[in-house]
Amino acid sequence: MLLDVKELKIFYDYNRRIGADTSIVYTHGAGKSHHSWVNQLASKINGYVQIALDLPGHGDSEGTGFKRIDDYTDFVKSFVDVLDINDFVIAGNSMGGAISQTFALKYQNYLKGMILIGTGAKLRVKKEILEGTLKGESYADNAYSSKTDRELIKKAESDFSKTSPQVRHDDFYACDNFDVMDQISRINVPTLIICGKDDELTPVKYSEYLHSKIKNSQLKIIPGAGHMVMWEKPKEVNEAIANFVTNL
Repeated sequence: MLLDVKELKIFYDYNRRIGADTSIVYTHGAGKSHHSWVNQLASKINGYVQIALDLPGHGDSEGTGFKRIDDYTDFVKSFVDVLDINDFVIAGNSMGGAISQTFALKYQNYLKGMILIGTGAKLRVKKEILEGTLKGESYADNAYSSKTDRELIKKAESDFSKTSPQVRHDDFYACDNFDVMDQISRINVPTLIICGKDDELTPVKYSEYLHSKIKNSQLKIIPGAGHMVMWEKPKEVNEAIANFVTNL
């Protein structure tokens, strides 16, 4: 489905009619797309519609992306405004988690809850990774547990070519400049924090920090999974999300 947002055609997918139920809006990580959330959209949660968008310049959306998490956050606000969504649950993985946290800090009155998956209050990126993205290098090997099947990784990474090296670079640049460690305790919406136990990119300690600072939060650590836990352990992630939102 395509939606006009700020003069761009933005792609999004969803699993129930929008408007009748409470929405969960999924935001993907750096260089990714709505494809990150196919296993969540395949599940059903009573009373909820699940929506996943391609941010500008990603997947099947027009645009060139941004270099600031704030800009992505404001774009997500424009997206939900066009869909006339409020009192929703925002969810994000990695960079999407940075967007979600920033959204909660700027537009908390929009939110019924928040789900943070494989992310942190600060996301530093190594210089060699920033440089490597411009050369078209993939860092998928670092995003999965060593226990994860290679065929699953290949399927999960099948959207890699849909986002340009420049956009991936700008995403990682935005992540490298993201830091809300001194603000995170201001967030006052119910929050579910999920982390794969084997996550090398945003280790468990990042999620533990979020849990310690966000007052109304719960932490779920999932064994045998890395940074892309929603692909690696979809059943466990879906159960955690369903349990969380049905109790909001």
